[in-house]
Amino acid sequence: MPLKTALIYSSRFGNFNLGAEHPFHVQRYQFAFELMRAYGLIDHIGRLFQDYPLIDDQALLGFHSSEYLQKLKEFSATSEPRADFRFGLGDVENPVFEGLYDWALLGTSGTVEAARLVAEEGYDIAFNLAGGWHHAHRSKASGFSYLNDSVIAINSLLARGKRVVYLDIDAHHGDGVQEAFFSDNRVLTISLHESGVYFFPGTGFENEIGTGKGTGYAVNVPLLAHTDDALFMKAFDEVAYPLIAAFDPDVIVTQLGADTFRTDPLTNLEITTHSYSYILRKLKALRIPWVAVGGGGYDNLNVARAWAIAWGIMNSVELSPRLPDSFVRLISSLGYGNKMLLDAMHWAEEDVRIQALDALERSIAQIRKSIFPVLLEAA
Repeated sequence: MPLKTALIYSSRFGNFNLGAEHPFHVQRYQFAFELMRAYGLIDHIGRLFQDYPLIDDQALLGFHSSEYLQKLKEFSATSEPRADFRFGLGDVENPVFEGLYDWALLGTSGTVEAARLVAEEGYDIAFNLAGGWHHAHRSKASGFSYLNDSVIAINSLLARGKRVVYLDIDAHHGDGVQEAFFSDNRVLTISLHESGVYFFPGTGFENEIGTGKGTGYAVNVPLLAHTDDALFMKAFDEVAYPLIAAFDPDVIVTQLGADTFRTDPLTNLEITTHSYSYILRKLKALRIPWVAVGGGGYDNLNVARAWAIAWGIMNSVELSPRLPDSFVRLISSLGYGNKMLLDAMHWAEEDVRIQALDALERSIAQIRKSIFPVLLEAA
């Protein structure tokens, strides 16, 4: 029996602009949607939600401070250049522009709607393309993130009595989500990411395991540069997968950033569609109600390929490894020469791969010592 799935996408996701020189391009959403359409994944697969209710301040105040929200609204109301670095607003990383709050609220509301569809409407999977703003803190924008949609959505699930796993496979550590639930044993946060020793946001080490009741419920696997497909799958298989099973959540929330890909301009991992697809298939096989959000990715075509693959897997549709001709014509007009959806499995150069493998083995050993006993005992 096919799963009941929902895709959340609005043309308004692309109505704003963080700046011509900013690495985050909102066109990524239209790219992904057009590729899904070209593969026939829109009209007859799952249900498309293009309109949904916007959440109110009460939901946002479950995580964000009133002072921060007030400043975000104030700066959003005008095109006048503004900045307040106390709140992380107005710098090169987190620019402010007219309509910013409305744009951030639209994406955040999409993730909350995805959670509602799974928790109340019987959907097995709901995927919000414009979610995944995992760096937003209680009172500060960070890492292109203004409102933390995953935190707000998880809070809505907790209010319904659900226990939640949050799995983040973006190249950057999900620091804002970890912050929100660091002392909460109802949420298990797992982040596989590039090491913060030299990489933004400089957090996400193995010793960050939670505090108080949440001790043992924050899990971090920092990956060295040049981590490749085999090592990424190893991190998932030996850490994330058994811990998800031990925690046995009511809902899993996943951040599916595509900036782990080896051709991403901002990151240093060497992941391809091979390990990305592998992880998604294993998540689907768990048959846990699933809320998915987009996340990072600074090559628009990588993002489109990744999320089309994800939506295909969620709906049990095998996609041709070659991009549809109509999509190739579209991207060719924009200067892209790509013709393939899928990459071959990639192995990094031996010397750097050995270093990455050694670091991963040490991380796994430490996690097995500090985290596994807590969750296995609780199970």
